[in-house]
Amino acid sequence: MSEDRRIPVSVIGLGPMGRALARALLTAGHPVTVWNRTRSRADPLVREGARRGDSVVDTVRASPLTITCVIDYDAVQRTVRPAVDALRGRALVNLTADTPQRAREMARWAAGHRIDYLDGAIMTPAPTIGGPDALVLYSGPEPVWQRHRRTLAALGGTADWLGAEPGRAAAHDVALLDAFWTAMSGIAHAFAVAGAAGVTPGDLAPYARGVVGLLPDLVDDLARRISTDDHVADVSTVRSAAAGMSHVVEASEALGLDAAQLRAALAAARRVIRDGHGDDDFARLTRAYQAEG
Repeated sequence: MSEDRRIPVSVIGLGPMGRALARALLTAGHPVTVWNRTRSRADPLVREGARRGDSVVDTVRASPLTITCVIDYDAVQRTVRPAVDALRGRALVNLTADTPQRAREMARWAAGHRIDYLDGAIMTPAPTIGGPDALVLYSGPEPVWQRHRRTLAALGGTADWLGAEPGRAAAHDVALLDAFWTAMSGIAHAFAVAGAAGVTPGDLAPYARGVVGLLPDLVDDLARRISTDDHVADVSTVRSAAAGMSHVVEASEALGLDAAQLRAALAAARRVIRDGHGDDDFARLTRAYQAEG
């Protein structure tokens, strides 16, 4: 392993994801210094070869590259501000989830203190880190990315740089989480509807998997239509989708279940219909949501 792949790295924040990041770096042969507000969280990593930082300042000074992974950007700021002098001239890679606006604010703060800064979004769960299934997205200055990309490769899987604009990784993150959690909420609600109607989870699951299996091709089709402004329906329309959604809402409420999530989607579809686009493809809803912004 070449020397530039084993530069020291500091990791601040040792929740499940932070511990996974530190462990992946250790496995790749990097000297790792760790810090967490609750000191005992570092104990397993220290036993595996990490050094425990005495303070945030001490932890930052131990490495040319510091990775933070905490609950949100407020926590990042509270943690790293006392170490701003130590960070000056070093790199800070922030793998904390938050909003694109907060990412831009953090990048401006870092630039104002001459700190090399990359913002990142971890798109896979902690057990994937260090393995082939990990996916981490980065945005920020290309020279900083190029300088540290080989070290960050130790986190495993795919590491994609999305461009210099610091909010791009967070923008991907919130959009993808929107898709994931909206879908997960819909699946949970589907089991509730089925259960209230006397259908067991085991009976529903195979059919639910089939429905979810339709989504990958639909994602690609929506992306193409939105990119090309092609809303000519060739299979189904917003009007037919609204009819299907209204049936689910009616059935849910008849069973005594909250249908607020699908009601919101139905309301958007009905706005599209009122605007004269009911016979367009479902992709038209994206334009409707953007018009509300």
